[in-house]
Amino acid sequence: MEIVIKISQFLLSLSLLIVLHEFGHYLPARAFKTRVEKFFLFFDIKYALFRKKIGETVYGIGWLPLGGYVKISGMIDESMDKEQMAEPPKPWEFRSKKAWQRLIIMLGGVTVNFILAYLIYSFSFAYYGETVIPSESVKDGYYISHPVLRDAGLQHGDDIVAIDNEGFSNYTKLRKALIVGDEIQITRNGQEKTIQLPKDFLGKLSTGTKVGLLGPRFPFMVGEVPDTSVNAGGRFKVGDVFLKVNGKELKFYDQYSPELENYKGQTIATTILRDGKTMNVDAQVSEEGKFEIVPGESMKRFADLGYFNIEHIDYGFFESFGVGAVRFKEEIVGYWKQLQKIFTPSTGAYKGVGGFKAIFDIFPSTWSWEAFWSLTAFLSIMLGVLNLLPIPALDGGHVMFLLWEMVTGRKPGDKFMEYAQVVGFFLLIALLLFANGNDIYRAITN
Repeated sequence: MEIVIKISQFLLSLSLLIVLHEFGHYLPARAFKTRVEKFFLFFDIKYALFRKKIGETVYGIGWLPLGGYVKISGMIDESMDKEQMAEPPKPWEFRSKKAWQRLIIMLGGVTVNFILAYLIYSFSFAYYGETVIPSESVKDGYYISHPVLRDAGLQHGDDIVAIDNEGFSNYTKLRKALIVGDEIQITRNGQEKTIQLPKDFLGKLSTGTKVGLLGPRFPFMVGEVPDTSVNAGGRFKVGDVFLKVNGKELKFYDQYSPELENYKGQTIATTILRDGKTMNVDAQVSEEGKFEIVPGESMKRFADLGYFNIEHIDYGFFESFGVGAVRFKEEIVGYWKQLQKIFTPSTGAYKGVGGFKAIFDIFPSTWSWEAFWSLTAFLSIMLGVLNLLPIPALDGGHVMFLLWEMVTGRKPGDKFMEYAQVVGFFLLIALLLFANGNDIYRAITN
């Protein structure tokens, strides 16, 4: 059932983004009296699952879910319709329209993508509000989960005050800033310090251990006691929170591993919190210096225990449009920074480029409309930014040639555009193979 839910969310989001992106081309084309011959969701190579002609346009659904398209008369696109281009231009064709009209048609798709993302963020804030962990409430520093961050010099308990000298209001913004950051400003034991992230930080994250980056420090709470554990037998229950070991207070989970190294193979006294009451329970330490207990995670429970605060913010309808604009800007800037790192080979960020499986994997296995809309908004930004890249066969490639025409007054020849389209097509195929090849490689090696 979980796989069905993930597939349903993936296909619904993809279909929505494709249809609206292509509608962004379709609408101005029709407004400028340009004929649209086909409007397809997914590609209809050889045959289509559905097709119906309404007026001058054939609408349909293809069988290959790798995108979609509108075929505009008199335009050199992925259809490579050379016969049509060999005939004299017709008044209803794309090539007969003024350069500024063609530019609007080509920018229509990404414009819709950006408007869609902004509206989703705005309406989501109005309907769902926002749940955050304020940075100021994380008083005990952070638990550093990822070994790459520890190798860079971060330690459990470091208070991260800024990324690249820019502060952040909540934990979510911290994580996003960290992905594209170069240096981290921290406070450790009352002293300010700057941690330089390695240049290939993103590359190491992509190929290394698949764990979270960091989070607010938390207590050692029992999540599961395996039957093979030295503490099996019912002495500990799910939800128990460790407070002390042999009378020594240990507030955080990260303190237990070094402390238990002193008690290998011994039975020790522990103090735990259970159902709001403290109690003493003897615990066995394995020969490896572990309780052999799987830690539990409940951000709400940890917040209730006072480790940090979780705040829910409700926004008014009109207020949400301002907050949505801020979120939209942050996501655009963040994704652009990621792209810059991806196209800088020394960062190794290209190793993390993913294809359709990577996109599929980000959807949760349980249905959540809030998560669905948030992911769809981000994917809409991705689609918009990627389509603006100046690669022939993408919208950005067509825009590049149109701007050249508008500046110089010279229109690129049809033969040149055909060759550019072929080059762009092969570049896209190469990128597609690379991205999905990364998916396959990670599936095999992880």
